[in-house]
Amino acid sequence: MARFSRQWWMWLAIICLLTPVMAYAELTVIYDSGDTEPIAPFLGPFESNNEIPQQDPRSIEPQIGAADPKSWLPIQSPGLTPGIVQTRSHDRPFARPFFLIGSDTRSWQWLQDHREQLMEIGAVGMLVQAETVDDLGAIAALADGLSILPASASDIAKALGISHYPVLISTHAIEQ
Repeated sequence: MARFSRQWWMWLAIICLLTPVMAYAELTVIYDSGDTEPIAPFLGPFESNNEIPQQDPRSIEPQIGAADPKSWLPIQSPGLTPGIVQTRSHDRPFARPFFLIGSDTRSWQWLQDHREQLMEIGAVGMLVQAETVDDLGAIAALADGLSILPASASDIAKALGISHYPVLISTHAIEQ
């Protein structure tokens, strides 16, 4: 029994000594989309004992990509303009009602007037026109709990024969 446990400890020691050697390997690129950036600049702090120069955190501009609302702008939907929409039925039953709005005063007023109804039916909004971050903020404040996503709706509008917003596309109707 003592011999078995001595062998076991010996194998464990060998494995522990070899593990770091086996764990070290060169990086292998599996896929490169063409937008790939080298990782070497990011590895520098881990490979050296040098102190990282401290910067004033206020002077660093965060690079947050798509999470930055400024990167969404301008939101445009060619073929869609603010205007009056005639109520009509359609034959494309959607699973969930949705609405299209812009950042114009007509859309703001429509959203204020219909917000409670939109909440009750669980509608999701698409902000189809906005020029500034202030436009985004104004719509978010008016939405107050409604889900509104910034997106072009040109394809949807073309498929449904819509040329104006604000508009609600419910299960079987298009209405304002």
